[in-house]
Amino acid sequence: MVQVSFTLPVPPGPKAEGAALQLAAKMGLDPAMVVHSHGIGGDFTFFVVYGSATHIVDLDAVEVVEREYPLLSPAEVNGVLRKLLRRKLVVVGGCIGTDAHTVGIDAILNIKGFAGEKGLEYYRELRVVNLGAQVTVPELVKRARAEKADAVLVSQVVTQRDAHILNTQEMSAAFREAMGDRRPVLVAGGPRFDPLMAGELGVDRVFGRGTTPGEVASYLVHALRTAQPEGAT
Repeated sequence: MVQVSFTLPVPPGPKAEGAALQLAAKMGLDPAMVVHSHGIGGDFTFFVVYGSATHIVDLDAVEVVEREYPLLSPAEVNGVLRKLLRRKLVVVGGCIGTDAHTVGIDAILNIKGFAGEKGLEYYRELRVVNLGAQVTVPELVKRARAEKADAVLVSQVVTQRDAHILNTQEMSAAFREAMGDRRPVLVAGGPRFDPLMAGELGVDRVFGRGTTPGEVASYLVHALRTAQPEGAT
């Protein structure tokens, strides 16, 4: 059973409800029932429709990025980093291009965090450099080299003409040209990114909407462990 809501450019009334049921049928809801409707400005009607979906979901055809690492507490993250690095892990982050939306990167980096979790600034074994908004790619590469960054986190919200894709590809190419195999771990995040796009973007990991600081910190530990197995010096 599925519940959907939508607005049609039709004045409220029986004809509008009939139009809503017609649309629901085309969506694959059969039978369907209008459980709520009200007019908006006289020329539009908002609907809530409830019905039985006729479509079949094929789980074998679903492609997602499975998390292949455990979620760690801040204490566990700090403990692993102390053991593996014997110094603080350096994270440089910011919004590249003309993107001025820092809510996402701040939610991950700032100590106030997101969804009840403290940001990466809270972790004792992390040193965080937040460059803020509208950072150019050359500036990001230069600062990452100067800070000897282990990881670079970029956030992209602006999506006009696929700007988030082009900016991220430019960023990853610049790091490879400037640093080759010695480049830092590259992580991209934003509401329009698909985690399956990491290869296309040239980054190591992509995080989508709702990502928490703990997920990012746990991934950085995983990436470090992969590159430097425990016990290595």
